[in-house]
Amino acid sequence: MDNFNDGFKQTNFPKRKSLGHFITPFISGVLGASLVLGVCLGVPNVKAKLFDNKTSAPFQTSTSSSNISSDLIDLVEYSNTSVAVAQKVLPSIVGIKIKYTVNSVFGSGESEATGSGIIISEDGYIITNNHVVSTESNSSYYAIEEASSMKVNLYNDSTEYDAKIIGTDQYTDLAVIKIDASGLTPASLGNSDTVKVGEFAMAIGCPLGLESTVTSGIISAVDRTVDDGAGTEYTCIQTDAAINSGNSGGALVNSNGEVIGINTLKLSGAGVEGMGFAIPINSTTDVVNQLIEFQTVKRPYIGIEGVSVDEKTAKEYDLPSGIYVYTVQKDSPAEKAGLQKGDVITKIEGTEIKSVNELNKEKNKHNIGDTVTLTVYKNGADSEVKITLEETPSQVEKSTTNEEIENSLFNRNQDTNRNQNSGSIFDFFR
Repeated sequence: MDNFNDGFKQTNFPKRKSLGHFITPFISGVLGASLVLGVCLGVPNVKAKLFDNKTSAPFQTSTSSSNISSDLIDLVEYSNTSVAVAQKVLPSIVGIKIKYTVNSVFGSGESEATGSGIIISEDGYIITNNHVVSTESNSSYYAIEEASSMKVNLYNDSTEYDAKIIGTDQYTDLAVIKIDASGLTPASLGNSDTVKVGEFAMAIGCPLGLESTVTSGIISAVDRTVDDGAGTEYTCIQTDAAINSGNSGGALVNSNGEVIGINTLKLSGAGVEGMGFAIPINSTTDVVNQLIEFQTVKRPYIGIEGVSVDEKTAKEYDLPSGIYVYTVQKDSPAEKAGLQKGDVITKIEGTEIKSVNELNKEKNKHNIGDTVTLTVYKNGADSEVKITLEETPSQVEKSTTNEEIENSLFNRNQDTNRNQNSGSIFDFFR
């Protein structure tokens, strides 16, 4: 054994200390740390520095702008807002079903169209779109007769109410209908002039015949100019809340459950998603009141039929941009002021106009009986023509077609070689 130990150096390990040697310092350290931490947490500035400015979250959003709140949104609060808005507005939204006869070369048959509407009075007045209740058609392949029936369904009511048309306005695509009922819930109307991009929006209506459907999103844009494809332009509120066939005439509402727009148009097709448009509610007030009182909208009238001359067409036919006058209505303000076929209207009250819609927009800023000054290109020179606006007649017949007007333009310059397929799209004006 003695020889075995000779090769190893003896190592001295420290002796074990008693448990008391560890407990006393440990407890003292914990008490000291707790005291310091407690004091720090009691001081708001210290607490903020310890916790508020530190995060271990994998995704962070930071901004240097003091005007943008970075507070997280409580999803429960958002959900409760949507529920409250839907419950408030749904009783004011109706479904509309229209039956009419369609005649074509293949025979006749009955068809049905659906849409939505907004209750605006306790006794049954309802706003909707003109294209929901209108039976007019420009198709050369079929003709639509007057509606044989128009039914309205109320929220949580299985009764179908007969409806009648009070008045329609094609220019604004608005209509008022009425049912024989009382004690209805009129919608609360908001202020569409204060709508902001990005704010909450909910569309309520009866898409595809599915009554009381709500979809939500945000306001995508305001004052958006949209062409309906038939030459009429609308200034709309754009939203990404889903709007489908049958939503027309329904409500676009804000987070207070107030109607800010009437759902009217949507873009569809490959690559298009979430692009719906609503007529701002503020722009409907005067129209609706006139439809209820007069069954029509009284607008100032010039009395021409013509087409827009854009820059390309103007250069091609050696004309200024504006409105080419093709027809002057008999006994109209235009005829009384001396306007003639071939004149080009370039300004109204000093404001340049390059399209039919611009002329309509400027004209409608004036009242019936007002005298306005038109700048007219006539016989190779500009001249000023004063016209006293009259009320638009109840019936104004359209006497020409796009092709006839286009041919007239070509005949005007028949001494020049023209490509008749290079013309622009023409919009009719009344």
